[in-house]
Amino acid sequence: MLGWSLVLMGAIALLSPTPALALDYNRENLVDADFSGRDLTDSSFTKANLRNANLSHTQLQGVSFFAANLEDANLEAANLTNATLDSARLVEANLKNAILEGAFAFNARFEGAIIDGADFTDVLLREDMQDKLCAVAQGTNPVTGRNTRDTLNCF
Repeated sequence: MLGWSLVLMGAIALLSPTPALALDYNRENLVDADFSGRDLTDSSFTKANLRNANLSHTQLQGVSFFAANLEDANLEAANLTNATLDSARLVEANLKNAILEGAFAFNARFEGAIIDGADFTDVLLREDMQDKLCAVAQGTNPVTGRNTRDTLNCF
């Protein structure tokens, strides 16, 4: 009887939609990795090397990229809502049309990043980095409808 109960529970579990599993990629070497289009909600990439990785169109809500190397990474149209980007290196990264709403990016480096259409609503940034981003900010995010310059509080 117990065996059939376990089989039935397993069958029900297979038919039920499964939530995304948070994955741990801390300190991993993920150079050139392709995560495009995946749901990585609440995963952790702390101190990971994601240089030239493809994270385009990826669900990255609540993800930790603390001190991660995202240099030359493709984050186009990625959802980084409430992500931790503190001390991350996003130099020359593609953030076109990305949503970073509520992200913590105080010590993040964005030099040379493409931010056309990115939404920085309520992102915590250092003032000097905010000034650098405002110098190149343009476009409107196609999902949120917010102007990049407005979300960065550029004056």
